[in-house]
Amino acid sequence: MGKDNSNRQDIYTRITNQIIAALEQGVKPWTQPWNAAHAAGHVSRPLRFNGEPYSGINVLTLWASAMTGDHAAPIWMTFKQALALGGCVRKGEKGSPVVYANAIVRTETDEATGEDTDRTIPFLKAYTVFNVEQIDGLPAHYYAPASAAQNPEERDARAEAFFAATRADIRHGGDSAYYSPTLDYIQMPPFEAFRDAQSYYATLAHECTHWTRHSTRLNRDFGRQRFADEGYAREELVAELGAAFLCADLGLTLEERPDHASYIDHWLAVLKEDNRAVFAAAAHAQRAADYLAGLQPDAQREAA
Repeated sequence: MGKDNSNRQDIYTRITNQIIAALEQGVKPWTQPWNAAHAAGHVSRPLRFNGEPYSGINVLTLWASAMTGDHAAPIWMTFKQALALGGCVRKGEKGSPVVYANAIVRTETDEATGEDTDRTIPFLKAYTVFNVEQIDGLPAHYYAPASAAQNPEERDARAEAFFAATRADIRHGGDSAYYSPTLDYIQMPPFEAFRDAQSYYATLAHECTHWTRHSTRLNRDFGRQRFADEGYAREELVAELGAAFLCADLGLTLEERPDHASYIDHWLAVLKEDNRAVFAAAAHAQRAADYLAGLQPDAQREAA
């Protein structure tokens, strides 16, 4: 059991340190258009060899690896998967860690009653993947170049429909963007006040992620008491990651927000204190993105 705990700790520490290293350089590894030159999309979540997108913490670690390795392609696969597709990882290439969650069930006997009870123990298991740009001999579509991107100045019909379908109370006016948990509405400056459409949607995605924290939705509470305390920093990190996931899903670029540069120090303090914090933030962000996606007409029809 001791060995399992050690291995699990190594996974948390390795991935947390990867995120910390980027933040210490002033770079948020979820804001880079890392795959702008690939046909899989101008912006995308990292994809498995079969086109299935990664989720949660694996999105962050592969985005960070893509930035470090200067990879434009969003597709990743294991050494064996590359071989099965006729490819071969180039000698000397360094893989990137991804994890999957699992659990074991342990039967324990209550000393007082003598009754057996089952206890579920969750754990993470790591494995290594490589970007397709580290692999030779794959089928041509894995290396396909991108087509022309859309005009970044125009409103995006897909994004407009997505946010409208949430039925969030989104108000426009003034020069501030925020979510009011007390009154349960989102305030946004006018569309025309933003540098470009991408900036508008990135900000709206951020505030919509905050919107999911309400007690009638995901009921997310980190015990925040005041501006810039630890609970505030954790919620802001969830909103940052939620916006990154949403923008990737909608094919938008997550534009840098000047007011968030000051949060880097707060996030670093949280991550250095707790090597599971970024895992928790990514999980909350994934739940927020899934919740908003579940409000879409297609998802509602499938549920019905």
